[in-house]
Amino acid sequence: MIKDKIAAGLLAAAMTALAAMPASAEQVGKVGVDWVGNDIVIDAVADPKVKGVTCYLASFSRSMIDRLQKGKWFEDPSNASISCEQTGPISVGDISLSQKGERIFSDRTSLIWKKLVITRIYDKQNNTLLYLAHAAQVQDGSAKTALSTVPLYKGDVTWEKGKPQ
Repeated sequence: MIKDKIAAGLLAAAMTALAAMPASAEQVGKVGVDWVGNDIVIDAVADPKVKGVTCYLASFSRSMIDRLQKGKWFEDPSNASISCEQTGPISVGDISLSQKGERIFSDRTSLIWKKLVITRIYDKQNNTLLYLAHAAQVQDGSAKTALSTVPLYKGDVTWEKGKPQ
């Protein structure tokens, strides 16, 4: 009996920790763009706190030949495009309502300093989720950004803690 309670408590703690982690990406496409092996990779990223929303992120992946020819061996470009869509009934969990938003995905594009991230921002006035794809760097931040929106004005949206007023 006590072992069952401990196991249930550990399972609940693990599930809570996993729910708080940024989303992971599932590669759904890979398109070769030249003879040296450079590719455009398309990943599906489900928003971990908004069920029913999936973002599709297209980014450039450099080949080893390209890295050897052009330098910057441990880095991919910051270029990316994003399209987020409703892929099921939307259920909004405990999301950040601040203008800074909340990082839902992060993927390293260099050995140490650079990441490609997706940040979710809630536009309360227009009842819309904004998904911003951008590079995050220690210095020399990139101006390359891409934006996608998911409107929440349809009737099939539920809020776990009630819609913000």
